[in-house]
Amino acid sequence: MPTLNHSYTSPAKLNLMLKVVGKRDDGYHLLETVFCLIDLCDSIELLNRTDGKIVLHNPQHGILPEHDLTVRAAYALQQFSGSLKKGVDIRIDKKIPLGGGLGGGSSNAATVLMVLNHLWHCDLDTQTLMNIGAKLGADVPFFIFGQTAFAQGIGEQLTALPIKLPYFVIIRPPIAVSTAEIFSHFSLTSVSQISKIDSLEFEIPLINDLQKVAVNRYPEIAKALSVLHNYGKDAMMTGSGSCVFLKVDDGEKAQHIASEIQILHPEYGVWAVKGLAQHPLKHIGESSSG
Repeated sequence: MPTLNHSYTSPAKLNLMLKVVGKRDDGYHLLETVFCLIDLCDSIELLNRTDGKIVLHNPQHGILPEHDLTVRAAYALQQFSGSLKKGVDIRIDKKIPLGGGLGGGSSNAATVLMVLNHLWHCDLDTQTLMNIGAKLGADVPFFIFGQTAFAQGIGEQLTALPIKLPYFVIIRPPIAVSTAEIFSHFSLTSVSQISKIDSLEFEIPLINDLQKVAVNRYPEIAKALSVLHNYGKDAMMTGSGSCVFLKVDDGEKAQHIASEIQILHPEYGVWAVKGLAQHPLKHIGESSSG
């Protein structure tokens, strides 16, 4: 696969709040969460093919290419690419850790949908892309939505939430966590109360209903939280784990904390990141060329 002149950005996310408020008949849990994009990003290289084939050139360890969300996203969009189905070469430069609760796989799928919608001239609107993304994963619609959001349902009902975007220090303990496993051990007897949509003016509560389950099953997460608590009391887990984060107002302070933790705990992945106001590809129709 030849190298392109540019690649496409695929940012991670944090859950600044995550509450479980119920469960659907099909087994999916009903959530309320605040999604925030961050500048920890993968890069995805995409090159059109004329033979209709979808080829992932560097599949992730342990994941079959046909199960990779980027490949599934390309196949999902292919039906909209015209009578002569388009194909694509895909290469992913991973920076977002797998199994960390940072949404890397969902973000990769969203980037593929947004870019191929443009490169293949499918001309689908954002809501249609979000509907396609929802069939791939609950977090995919958010990345296509492309800005800080309050999410309801299984994560697909999104309301833009303009908030001040601080810096964050993120720790990834040396474990990967299965989202399905955490949800399977979550007790519905402890679900949170549903928020009022007009209450979004208040400060986002520091709560993650999945954290207790994850900490009980993975002591490494508890240890990582303890490390961050040395620098601030508001450390919290994102998603279903394993990553934990701390909000920091100043970028230099965030970098100092991250560097110190990396020295003291070389077994961790550690990042100092900033919140993003919007997805770097939000206006790809205006900024990309096919």
